[in-house]
Amino acid sequence: MSFGLNRAEVIGRLGADVTVNHLVSGGRVANLSIATDESYIDSKSGQKVDKTEWHRVVTFQPGLVDMLVRHARKGRLVYVAGKLQTRRWRKEGEDADRFSTEILMVPGSRIQFLDRPGAPNGNGAHAEAEAAANGSTVPEGGEATDPDDSIPF
Repeated sequence: MSFGLNRAEVIGRLGADVTVNHLVSGGRVANLSIATDESYIDSKSGQKVDKTEWHRVVTFQPGLVDMLVRHARKGRLVYVAGKLQTRRWRKEGEDADRFSTEILMVPGSRIQFLDRPGAPNGNGAHAEAEAAANGSTVPEGGEATDPDDSIPF
């Protein structure tokens, strides 16, 4: 019996709005591009170096495709957990194979938006600032409420 674990998790910002392509079979495929950033100090120069890594995310699940069409916008902060898949293909007229490694969202995978939609840079600061100016608060649902409404007496 063989055993393996194929799992990938990333937290990053969407590099573009979701793209959806229609398949010959009648289904749809959604593609996302997520950027993760890291920095380190170069040992030779002593300078800080910023590095961005891009991750491709793919799903064929109809409900997930619909949700991504509604919510996946450039700049949104997102958490994705799926499995790695490497595709191989050859373009007509070329001698070499091409490869693409992507995070495949299958049943049991997870995607979660970590910011509020419609806020500048996707961080929710605009909604919070507007609510503070009006004397209200912004709960997890994202709608501003009057603080007097939450008083139980």
